Amino acid sequence: MISEHEAVPARPWRIGVDVGGTFTDMVMVDAGGRLAIFKVPSVPANPGEGVLNAVARAAEHFGMAVADLLEGCRLFVHGSTVATNTVLEGKGARVGLLTTEGFRDSLEIRRGIRENPWDHRTPYPPVLVPRRLRRPVRGRLDPQGTQVAALETADVADACRLFAEDGVESVAIGFFNSYIDPRHEHEAAEAVAAHWDGGWVSASADIAPTIGEYERTSTVVMNAYVAPRVVGYLRELNRRLRGMGLPVTLLMSQSNGGVVSVDQISERPVNLVLSGPAAGVGAMNLVANALGDDNLISMEIGGTSCDVALMSGGQVATTDALEIAGYHLAIPSVEIHTVGAGGGTIAGVDGAGMLFAGPKGAGARPGPACYGFGGEEPTVTDAQLVLGRLKPGAYAGGSVTLDGDLAREAIRTRIAEPLGLSVEDAAAGVIRLVEQHLLHAVERISVQRGFDPRRFTLVPAGGAGPLHGPTVAARLGARRVYVPRQAGAFCAMGLLQSDVRQDYVQVFMRTLDADVAGDAEAGFRALEARAAETLKAEGFEGETARFRRSLDLRYQGQQWDVRVDLPEGDAFDPADARALFEREYERQFGHIQPGGTIRMTALRIAGIGVLPPLEPARAEAATAAPRPRETRPVWFEDGWHDTAVYEGADLQPGHAVDGPAIVGEQTMTAIARPGDRIEVDAAGNFLIHLREGGGRT
Repeated sequence: MISEHEAVPARPWRIGVDVGGTFTDMVMVDAGGRLAIFKVPSVPANPGEGVLNAVARAAEHFGMAVADLLEGCRLFVHGSTVATNTVLEGKGARVGLLTTEGFRDSLEIRRGIRENPWDHRTPYPPVLVPRRLRRPVRGRLDPQGTQVAALETADVADACRLFAEDGVESVAIGFFNSYIDPRHEHEAAEAVAAHWDGGWVSASADIAPTIGEYERTSTVVMNAYVAPRVVGYLRELNRRLRGMGLPVTLLMSQSNGGVVSVDQISERPVNLVLSGPAAGVGAMNLVANALGDDNLISMEIGGTSCDVALMSGGQVATTDALEIAGYHLAIPSVEIHTVGAGGGTIAGVDGAGMLFAGPKGAGARPGPACYGFGGEEPTVTDAQLVLGRLKPGAYAGGSVTLDGDLAREAIRTRIAEPLGLSVEDAAAGVIRLVEQHLLHAVERISVQRGFDPRRFTLVPAGGAGPLHGPTVAARLGARRVYVPRQAGAFCAMGLLQSDVRQDYVQVFMRTLDADVAGDAEAGFRALEARAAETLKAEGFEGETARFRRSLDLRYQGQQWDVRVDLPEGDAFDPADARALFEREYERQFGHIQPGGTIRMTALRIAGIGVLPPLEPARAEAATAAPRPRETRPVWFEDGWHDTAVYEGADLQPGHAVDGPAIVGEQTMTAIARPGDRIEVDAAGNFLIHLREGGGRT
């Protein structure tokens, strides 16, 4: 960690900035691998201001001009919530949709099922395109791509006149069977350009060329919905940074865990809906290298939410079935499960007299009551402060100050008195309830997907994650917890360890047998050629360009696919593909169909532009035993304990302390329960060994 008294860092350096719901995190790594972390409050009304404020804070810290700081940067990566918030807040563009005649209502019919069969009352989210702006167009391709009826461009022209009259800002095109042949969609896009003055046109075959009429249409509509808001924001931020001295273009984190330039993402901004959380994949790679263990579960808890991801054998699973705010998207994404449980999660008592926590959060402003920004609702952070786990005073790198009296007052009036409890017992109830939510979130991505969490190391991250990590891990049956020293800027760290990535897919409906090998190999090579062309335009070729193959498979007669990753560098072998499928199928479902017919449904290529790996500087080994800065009463599950409190800077590789203990770092606070043991590893991070039988107290 670069201290306030050190000299200007060694050029060149990398910068990663992740915008969260409460804080904007910036990580800067210089040529010597030294790290500096900066936190500033997010600016929800204009997230780009949070980015620039973080840059200004860093420049001030080093006594540099902003222009000098940016000029020395050779990699600037940004994780943004702009696309996500545009959807959640319903502030996207006014969209017009061109659809095949007879399919005008498929967007509103959705899948025609209730995903929760016991919930008949919760309404679906509003359809993003009202019916009058969903315009049918004559013309038809059959499932083999053969033209049954030519496209009627006159219908497109009529729709464009309506779009102009109705103030449409963005046009989406989603035609039946376009995944097999995009010619009608491209012809319609040309007609839109000729008859409509707007600048935003999205074709489903370019955005999500997959089977599934509803999913493909929903995805292209979402792309059209967010494009004018997101692309404008990114281009303006890139322009401002370049104008202030940044010599390289801004890179953006995508939902697939990779990064891409602003110019590339401008064509598919829907791929940014998980931009921030997906950056955690890069951070998990750093942890795996430092720990020597590539079976990890990350639990990143910020101010608003908790994002959980699982790495097995060094790989984080990806999916193209994503849901955000009730809208289904067919885009490549790392598998992340998100729940509304963060430091700013609001707790209270409902009308039935029951304690609740979440999903609503206090946000950056007013934030938790203890911030002193006018918030009156008690939050998880307020409860942590009442229970002694957090200390009054400067917090999150000095960006806010915690006021214990305000925290107690909020919990007293909103929880303790209505329930007839003491303030401390009320705060303890909030923590217990939130940790139960966290436990379910981790089980959702592990146990429910066929993984035994006892084989994994839990990696709690974010500013709030390490406060909950040991309890959640113990209840899972895990034996250890690994807390990165920079856990409070986990995703921002991950941005600097993420490669450039572009995903390509081709529908391929064939039986998996020996006869298909040649056609499948040709399909893979065609996708690789497209990926190579895109990577070359980004400056990656030769050794810096890699290609990962995967395949979607299912047993004959089944509806859902199982995706398998194929060995890199090998020609396609149907026998190997069958073996991989059966192994994954048995892991997920506990059985296989010996000799069963397997259907291929899609070929996939991930084009990877390999960036130089991040190599943080190693911390110096300990030369003397650590001493706590203070001892104070802290609540744990079994009651109150006098707890040793250490400054993170005082703990170095080789140190070990027994719980109960608290470690305060610049961007996070870690705890060890009574009976746990914290060791500082060679990378300077905190490995917590959990006590035997510590799942319940």
